Amino acid sequence: MTPELTVLALAALLQAVQFVLMAVPANIELAPGETLSPRDRDKLGGDLVDKLSPRTARLYRALNNHFEALILFTIAVLVVTLGAQSSPVTQTCAWIYLAARIAYIPAYAFGWVPWRSLIWFIGFGATVVMLLAALL
Repeated sequence: MTPELTVLALAALLQAVQFVLMAVPANIELAPGETLSPRDRDKLGGDLVDKLSPRTARLYRALNNHFEALILFTIAVLVVTLGAQSSPVTQTCAWIYLAARIAYIPAYAFGWVPWRSLIWFIGFGATVVMLLAALL
């Protein structure tokens, strides 16, 4: 397995960890009838995320952000791997992406401004560099 695929597997596991970090406090904060329901906005009086504490709501948004980032990172890993373009640059970028995603969780949860955005950009930039390196 290439280093990029290893990092992709670890990033997927990180996604599972993020889900737990968000779901446990969310289920403590919300009534079981709300979390087990079909979550119709009109019956709940709005989105469930609006009923969460600020930190749990941030963990929810960080989880969704990682879903979005993971799509582009997965594409980059597939392009690098299937194109046989793995290199020290792509490998380093993959590890930078993972480190940034790990750092992003507390940065978002604790509202670190402007560091959250900078950390996000580092992960995004590493992914873009992977794609460019695969094309060159």
